[in-house]
Amino acid sequence: MWAGVGKQNQFGGSRACGPSGKALAMEVFARIVRVQVPEVLEADSEGRNPPFEVQFIADGDIPFPQVVVHANGQAHCVNGAAIRRTKAPEPTYVANVPGGLTHTSEIHLQIEGCQRLDLQRATGDEWIKAFAVVRVVAKADLVSSASSNSNSNANPSSSLSSSGKNTPPATQLGGVKLYFGIHKHMHQPYYNTTDRSYWDGEKDGIFGARGGNYTDYIPAAVRQYVQGGLPHAGLSTSWSGSLIEQLDRCGAEGLCGGRFLRWSAPLSEIANEKTALGHPRVDFSAFGFFHPLMPLIPTRDIVKQIQWHRGLIRRTFGVEASRILFPPETAFHVRIIPALIEAGIDAVIYDSIHRFRTCEAYPYAGTGEGLLPPNRAEQVNPPVNDWLQLRNIWAGSKISPSLLRPEYVEYVDVDGQRSKIIAVPAERYIGNEDARGGFGALLYPEVLGQVYDRVVESGTFDPQHPPFFLLHSDGDNHGGGADSYYKHNTGRLVEWLRQDPRFELTTVPDYLTRFPPDASKAVHIEPGSWSGADNGDPQFMKWFSRYNEPYSPDLNSWAVLTAFQNVVHALEDRTPELPSLGEAVRLLLTAETSCYWYWTGQNVWDEQVTRAANRGLELVRAGLDALTGSGTDRTAPTIFPPWVTPENPGGQRWGRGSLEPAPREGVAHTFVSDVSGIKTVELVLRTGGREKVVAMHDHGPYPCETGAALTAHYFTAALPVGAGDVRYFVRAVDQRGNATKSALERVFLA
Repeated sequence: MWAGVGKQNQFGGSRACGPSGKALAMEVFARIVRVQVPEVLEADSEGRNPPFEVQFIADGDIPFPQVVVHANGQAHCVNGAAIRRTKAPEPTYVANVPGGLTHTSEIHLQIEGCQRLDLQRATGDEWIKAFAVVRVVAKADLVSSASSNSNSNANPSSSLSSSGKNTPPATQLGGVKLYFGIHKHMHQPYYNTTDRSYWDGEKDGIFGARGGNYTDYIPAAVRQYVQGGLPHAGLSTSWSGSLIEQLDRCGAEGLCGGRFLRWSAPLSEIANEKTALGHPRVDFSAFGFFHPLMPLIPTRDIVKQIQWHRGLIRRTFGVEASRILFPPETAFHVRIIPALIEAGIDAVIYDSIHRFRTCEAYPYAGTGEGLLPPNRAEQVNPPVNDWLQLRNIWAGSKISPSLLRPEYVEYVDVDGQRSKIIAVPAERYIGNEDARGGFGALLYPEVLGQVYDRVVESGTFDPQHPPFFLLHSDGDNHGGGADSYYKHNTGRLVEWLRQDPRFELTTVPDYLTRFPPDASKAVHIEPGSWSGADNGDPQFMKWFSRYNEPYSPDLNSWAVLTAFQNVVHALEDRTPELPSLGEAVRLLLTAETSCYWYWTGQNVWDEQVTRAANRGLELVRAGLDALTGSGTDRTAPTIFPPWVTPENPGGQRWGRGSLEPAPREGVAHTFVSDVSGIKTVELVLRTGGREKVVAMHDHGPYPCETGAALTAHYFTAALPVGAGDVRYFVRAVDQRGNATKSALERVFLA
C-alpha cells in the first residue's frame, strides 16, 4: 500500500549543481511522494532486526538520497551505494537497511533527500524529509499478530505520513526537563566608514534580499509560539545600530524598491507580546552599536557602544533593550565583565565550548575540534563526568550537559578587585545545526533527546538549575534566515513541543526568573567566540590574520585604531565641548566594527579603519594641537590587549594540517599610543606569589600600508621559559606621567 508523504518546497523544479558547479541533467525533486516499508519484521535469534528494504518515490530526481535509522538512541545513515535508483518510470529509490542494528521494538526511519549535491552549500530548506516506523517482534508475537489481524485484511506493508503522529509521545523521566531558547542575530556594517550615504546596486541587493528577515519573519515565528499555547516561549534577537540606521534610510528614501517603508512596525507590534511571567516574547538584546569585537576595545568604548545601542532600540521599537548582552560574534573575555556591569548588563551570552574547555581533564578532541588544546592556565574549573558525543550533527568535540546552564562567571583585576556576571551558554554544535534551517534541518527530538538522555543517565539533573542553552545563529543568512525557518519549520517545532513534555522553549528572562543561578558560586570561562569565526579560538585569531608575517593588515588596523582611540579619549577628557569631537567619536566607534578585520586581504575592508581614523584626525587636528601644545593632557596611554605567541608556549601549535610541538620561548605583544608620547612600557609577571617586571622593547610605529596619519608603537617582551601558571599585565606611562595598566591576563608557560 502506498500513501502520499513529504512537503512542498519552494526549490522544486530547480536544476542541481554537482561539486564541479556544472548543471546536472536532472529535474530536481520537490517532495517525497510515497514511502513503502515493512509494517512488522521478525527479530533474529538475538532479538535484533533483520535486513530490510525501504522504497520511496519522489516527484523528481534526488541528488543525495538518504535514510536515517533511529534506534536505541543512536542513528545509522544509509546512503551512497546502499541506495539504488530503480528503472521504474517514476523516480524510485530502494535503500538496503542492514540487519543487527537494534534490539528495540520499533525502528524510526527518516527518509530524506537533499536538493543539492554540494551538501556544504545546502540550506535546511533544501532537505526534504518523510518519516516511517517499523516494528520488530519475536516470531511468536509475529504469528499472534498475524492471526489477530487476519480478519481485518491488514496489509503487511506500512506507509506513514511525515506528520510524526505514528511515533508515541516521549516520556518525561523523574521530573527531568530540558529548557532551550533561540537567538537570532541581525547585522549589516557601513560599507564606507567615512560616507554614511554610500549606496550602490550591490548594497540594494544585499538589503533587498533580506526584506522578510528585517520586517516580519520574527513576528511570524513568535505568533506561532503564542497561538501554540507555549507560555514561556519567545526569542532574543540582536540588531546592530548600523543595520537599523541603514534600514531607516531605505524606508525614508525608497531604496530596495520601497521594501522597507515602515519596516519596524511589525517588530514594534510583536514587541508588546509577553510571556506568562510578563517578559517580552521578543527580547531585543543589549548589543554594541557598530558591532565591535568587545574583548579588543577599551572599557569606555564598550560602555558607549552599549549605551548608544540602547537609545536606538528605544527610539526604533518603542521598548527597552534587554539587560542581557549578545556580544558581537559571541566574542567574550572575562576582562570585559567590569565594562558590562558599568553599562548596566546583568547577563552575557557566550559560546558553550569555552566553558567546557576550562574543566580539568577536558577530553580534547585533537585537530577535529578545530582549536588548539586549551591553555592550562584556563583549566581551573572542576572536572565533570557526563561528556557526550553528539550524533547526527557535526560536533567536533564532546559536550557536557551538566554545564549547559547559566552560571556566574568571575574576573579578578590587577588590584584584586572581583567582578562577576551571569553567563548564559549558547550551544555551539546544536546552534550550528539549527542555523541550517531549524526544525527539520535539525532533528530536535533526536539531537536534544541525546542531551536529555545523558542528563538522565548521569544523574546530573538539578531541579533548581535545570539544563538551559540557546541556539544562536545569524537571522538573515543561510537556512537559519530562510522564510521556512521562521514559518513552516517553526510550526513543526511548536507541534513537537506541545506533544513532548521533556523539552520547553523559553526566553532567557523567564528561565532566569524561574531558576536563578547560585550567586555564591562563580566559574571561569575561556576567551573566544562562536565557531563561524574560524572556530572562535581563545586568541581571536580571525581578527589577527597573518600575525606571524612581516606585515599583517589586521595588526595594522589595530595599531591605527589604538592611536585614534587615544586621540579621541584625550580630547573627551580635556575638551569635551570641541565642536568637531562628536563626529570624531562616531568615526571611532564606526572604526571598531569587527567586519573590517573579518575579510582580511581585501583592500576595501583593510583600509576602512584607516579611512575613519584619518578623517577623524582631520576634524580634531586643531583641538589636538592645542591640547598637546598646552601640556595639559591628562589621559593615560591606550594599551591594546596583549597577546602571546605561540599561543601555548611549550605545548602544541598548528603545523601543516596537524599539531606540532610549540617552542617553549614565548613572546608577549601589544600596541601602545599616547598623544603626549610614551615614556615607559613594562610587562609585569606574577607567579608563585612573586612579581617580576620586564621592560618591553619598542619597535616603533607598526608598519603601515594603508596611508594612516597616525599609528601606535609596537612593543614585545620575551617570556620566561617554564614559569608555569602566570598572571601578567602591561603597565605604561606617558611623558606627562599619566599611567595606566592593562587587564590581568593568564598563560601557562611550560
